[in-house]
Amino acid sequence: MQGTLDTLLSADGSVDPAAVSLADTTFVVLDLETTGGAPDGGGITEIGAVKVRGGQRLGEFGTLVNPGQPLPPFITVLTGITEAMLRPAPPIETVLPALLEFLRGAVLVAHNAPYDVGFLKAACARHGYPWPAPRVLDTAALARRALTRDEVPNRKLGTLARFFRSAVEPTHRALDDAKATVDVLHGLIERLGSFRVHTLGDAIEFAKAITPAQRSRRHLADNLPHVPGVYIFRAADDRPLYVGTSKDVATRVRSYFTAAEKRARISEMLTAAVRVEAVECAHSLEAEVRELRLIASHAPPYNRRSKYPERMVWLKLTTEAYPRLSVVRRFAEDGATYLGPFSSRRTAELAAAGVYDAVPLRQCNHKLSLRAKTPACALAELGRCPAPCEHEITPQEYDVRAALPFRTATSGDPGPVIAAILARIETLSDKQRYEEAATVRSRLIALLRALIRMQRLDALTRLPEMVAARRDDKGGWEIAVIRHGRLAAAATSPPREHPRPTLDAARLTAETVLPGPGPVAAASAEETERILAWLERVDTRLVETSGDWVSPARGAARFTSLLTRAEAAAATQDSTVRLSVTDRSDDARSLRL
Repeated sequence: MQGTLDTLLSADGSVDPAAVSLADTTFVVLDLETTGGAPDGGGITEIGAVKVRGGQRLGEFGTLVNPGQPLPPFITVLTGITEAMLRPAPPIETVLPALLEFLRGAVLVAHNAPYDVGFLKAACARHGYPWPAPRVLDTAALARRALTRDEVPNRKLGTLARFFRSAVEPTHRALDDAKATVDVLHGLIERLGSFRVHTLGDAIEFAKAITPAQRSRRHLADNLPHVPGVYIFRAADDRPLYVGTSKDVATRVRSYFTAAEKRARISEMLTAAVRVEAVECAHSLEAEVRELRLIASHAPPYNRRSKYPERMVWLKLTTEAYPRLSVVRRFAEDGATYLGPFSSRRTAELAAAGVYDAVPLRQCNHKLSLRAKTPACALAELGRCPAPCEHEITPQEYDVRAALPFRTATSGDPGPVIAAILARIETLSDKQRYEEAATVRSRLIALLRALIRMQRLDALTRLPEMVAARRDDKGGWEIAVIRHGRLAAAATSPPREHPRPTLDAARLTAETVLPGPGPVAAASAEETERILAWLERVDTRLVETSGDWVSPARGAARFTSLLTRAEAAAATQDSTVRLSVTDRSDDARSLRL
């Protein structure tokens, strides 16, 4: 009983009308007769409406309406309504207040509802009455979904009335047609039970255009919990097909079987799915993290993101006498300097090109000897490389000019590197070489993203433990125990209770996380970034830490606004955006991109 009650409650504790059973829903079944044509605020000649609930008629509303315009002869032939009958009838602006009051709090039902609703909305707009926006159920749309062509040749009101043996025959008079529609509605509601449609919300969604796969799999959303968690669509052989997360698992899974879900790959996935598994979580952060881990572990075929975290790459500054940049697959404890992680080799190479624009690192792959010389490449002849291959520069000088700026940028201040790239963009722009300037800008973006990301990750993953909490919507506390950037435990304390016992229990049962090399030794970069986003929310409170959570004072984060503007300029291909980087004396270098 409690579970049923919960499904009827909205977030504010009120009853959600969409969750009320069809037997307990109040319907106003309405029909209009008009002069024809498009809705323009007039043209209504007759209104008929019947209010029903649970199969019982609660009231009727019927009146002729003076449309204020001539009545076409074919309308008189069709309906039997004449201009003489309409002349003494009240105009629509006089009828609307009583009709809107009759509709109050009820679900509007009509056959081909968009037609009737269109006329009523236009009339309200013309005469200054607010449209109450009731929930609308279309019996014609319901019939298209619930009845087959073998049962009825078409979905006309007269055909359906005969099929359901209506006590009233449609006559193209508003009240008679509304009464016939009532019988059709009741017949359709009986039929909907076989489709597991029992609530108003289910009926409204059922009436929409959904695929056969969605309709046949709707039962997969039954009996799922209304809690934060992860849901897994599984195939007949139990393979995970798709993994997702939500603050309300049941509601989110149900949305896959509505007309709002139009993705072709999801439709294909639903065809293969035979069950949905729910993993309940303490709060949304745990759900997001579990989703990432499940996707990484199982690589579900219908998930597109986060599937292969092991494919990340790094930029490594080698430990040779004349260091160079190399794209590698793993972060090792070898004394080298690393930058990353990057999602692809292409992105890493783009960032490396940005480094080459700023500092004279050699770009060749030769293993250079301190004794024997190696023939120089074209870059040395162009002045783009100090030619360590020909011993034109000492290892000590090379380290200061080329290697040290990169090392400093990864763990401290990247200002000199960024300033050098911006200067190159300015030079190219001044020479009206805008395409080349845009290329260098893309390198700047890739490099800045990596620098900011790595320093943020490193600041958190250095901490052996951090405990944080934030208030949830029910008055309790969401608690997270984070170790070396990995979510080690999650819990939620009940409302009106002190969170300390829950917090202590979470720490005692938390996962043991060992430190390792690099900023993603214990968790994927995406997991740590999800945790960072949660920690940086204004309502999150740090409870305990085993050390200082700090970043370099003049680190990469101070260039976040520069990155944002560069990305915006790149997205719009705007060559007039000016970017600036400020040095210690607050002098600014402004550059046209």
